[in-house]
Amino acid sequence: MDRKWLPLTITLGVAGVAVVVASVWPDDVKKPPLPQSLCHGALSRETAELIDDGQGGEISTDEWESKGSTTDYAVFKACRVLRANPYDENDNPRTVYKMVIEDTPSPPGRKKGSTSLGSGLTGWALPEQAAVTLPAACPVRMGSTAPYIRVSLDVPSQDGENLARLEEKRPVDADIALRNNVTVMREVAARLAERYGCAA
Repeated sequence: MDRKWLPLTITLGVAGVAVVVASVWPDDVKKPPLPQSLCHGALSRETAELIDDGQGGEISTDEWESKGSTTDYAVFKACRVLRANPYDENDNPRTVYKMVIEDTPSPPGRKKGSTSLGSGLTGWALPEQAAVTLPAACPVRMGSTAPYIRVSLDVPSQDGENLARLEEKRPVDADIALRNNVTVMREVAARLAERYGCAA
């Protein structure tokens, strides 16, 4: 081999080894894939991210459930949707909204001034709250003798009375917040009905 090509051959050889090593060694900083189904399977990640308090941050959830000793609460599943705080030294996420899935003897009602969730659904939405009642077959399929399964949504950052008391503006326009809540509750109803095989 011509000596003038020797340094180039050595360089390429070292580079090739580096590529092989890099492909074999695990990437310690790589995060595990984010879950795509949240809140006991009621929400896709994409839809869950619609509701925000205007501060952004990576989404995560805190989910729990309990079964009471009576049929009053045979079904109780709760979920807090959190956002990361990039400026929090302790890395404590903040709660953006809460969702509760529960059986209830009470027939579905409707809040004054609320918006319907649309055709085929029994429920309502406001910028700060929303609720949907699952189809009649769902309680039995979910293990309850109660006549109704209700899913409720609470978005504290959109609470008009609290914002007025604090003299703060809405972090997200009320119309956008309302539209997002409707979208979230429609998906919740569809996914839970599909999961438990109780679609109307």
